[in-house]
Amino acid sequence: MPKRLILVAGNIGAGKTSLTERIGERLGWRTAFESVSDNPYLPDFYKDMHAWSFHLQIYFLGHRADQHLELAADQRSAICDRSIYEDAYIFARALNHMGNLNERDYLAYRRLFELVVRNLPPPDLLIYLRAPVPVLIERIHRRARNIETGITSEYLTLLESYYDEWMASFDVCPVLTIKTDDLDFVHKTKHMDTVVQYIHEKLSGKEEMIFGT
Repeated sequence: MPKRLILVAGNIGAGKTSLTERIGERLGWRTAFESVSDNPYLPDFYKDMHAWSFHLQIYFLGHRADQHLELAADQRSAICDRSIYEDAYIFARALNHMGNLNERDYLAYRRLFELVVRNLPPPDLLIYLRAPVPVLIERIHRRARNIETGITSEYLTLLESYYDEWMASFDVCPVLTIKTDDLDFVHKTKHMDTVVQYIHEKLSGKEEMIFGT
């Protein structure tokens, strides 16, 4: 298979990190993840979201653009947990909606985002993971990450609506949609085999693929 760049997108708790890890292991691809533990803005952001939302989004924009360019230039195929596009179309939009990112800063951020992504090489595939909000809440509670303690069903529902709108107009690369509520690619080899098969088929040009419906 030629070199590929795959991005994994989806709501919080949809299974992005688990899938990224296992695809990397299965296919021998390079893996990349969100910058969380070394993010210098997250502690301040969680103390005062209104004051630090703009700074955090700018940091993520730079981090993800650098990560995207590095993976695209690597000779190895790569799969990345979370895409640069979600920062703008999902999370910055949500921060603006909730009043944590004012309109002036939001528009300035979006202008910079458009300039950055205009010059990025397109990925070969975006894998969009979907699961109902109650399933997401259950998974978030089960993994018990400190930074996720304040996540509510209402917030996840808001993000889901933004994901639906974004997917309806996304045309940067082909999209493979996978419903993960009844899918256990962590513990069931057959489920992982099916996911890998669908990835290969989508990369070969098969159209209108939604796995799990």
